[in-house]
Amino acid sequence: MLGQKKKFSRKEIKEDKLVGFYYQAMEFVENQKRNLLIGAGVIVLVIFAWFLYSEGRASDNEKANIELAKILPLYEQGAYLEAIEGRAGTPVIGLKKLVDEYGSSHNGEIAKIYLANSYFFLGKTDEALKYYEDFGGSSEVFQATAFAGIASCYEAKNNYEEAANYFQKAASVSKENVLNPQYLIFASANLIELNKKEEAKDILKKLKKDYVGSPYLRDVDKYLAQTE
Repeated sequence: MLGQKKKFSRKEIKEDKLVGFYYQAMEFVENQKRNLLIGAGVIVLVIFAWFLYSEGRASDNEKANIELAKILPLYEQGAYLEAIEGRAGTPVIGLKKLVDEYGSSHNGEIAKIYLANSYFFLGKTDEALKYYEDFGGSSEVFQATAFAGIASCYEAKNNYEEAANYFQKAASVSKENVLNPQYLIFASANLIELNKKEEAKDILKKLKKDYVGSPYLRDVDKYLAQTE
């Protein structure tokens, strides 16, 4: 009797065409080894396959950039559901489909942050957390945003310990990030919720010293008063 066929998820079925091409090229090389006179021929074919794969990824990044530009006006208008799902009858495919198709590209990674933000603003904390945690881009600004997003999700779940930790992680990504004082104030607020007032006080006092002139310091004294 035949065994039951395994059901694959939609994600498993969806294969990256360029990765598939790369492995097809590798298989071709393996099959043609006997016909290649020198080993250098193998290297040339593999390099050529990788070049085509890299070119394809660059193309994906450009496509992601074009699609993201179409979606951002909806996001900026606060039409978060349409930003996620797209707008019927228009070329706007939505952030969810953009991430599904181009999520591994640079602009696709950035789209994950906008997708996560959209879910968060709609109160869908678990979905937001999933995409914040999935961010793997190289941009320090968006990496800090991802950590701050994770922190905000934990804060919404009343997990103040993790919220404080991730807000501090957000502030540690880059010293040049102008939002660092805001992240540290949020971290302090969560520490106060945990009754870790001395730890919060140390952060707030250091803030006043290190970020003189920052507009985000207007709330420091308010939180310092809560640590007494």
